Amino acid sequence: MDVLSALAEPTRRRIAEALRLRECTVSELVASLGMSQPAVSKHLRVLREAGVVTAHVRAQQRVYRLEPGPFRELDAWLAPYRRLWTHHLAELERHLDAASGPAGADEGGRQG
Repeated sequence: MDVLSALAEPTRRRIAEALRLRECTVSELVASLGMSQPAVSKHLRVLREAGVVTAHVRAQQRVYRLEPGPFRELDAWLAPYRRLWTHHLAELERHLDAASGPAGADEGGRQG
């Protein structure tokens, strides 16, 4: 599964958001998300297979953390779309500024 597909599911986005703040064990995620341990583990497996999270062992627990690589790839993929929308929003702003007339005009278009 690719990163975009893995993060398309809302529960997995909630897990990623929790892990954005700090590394967590499964039990910490269960408590913060209010979900069952099997459900959290299932979603973590999908995120792990997509490369979004990794786990390391601390004592007898697995501690999960986000991996920055997939997010950099996603950010790079989104960059042209951000530029497109930034351009369109700038054009809209210019259009609205031109449509509002000269500064100081009232709603009827008359100078005040």
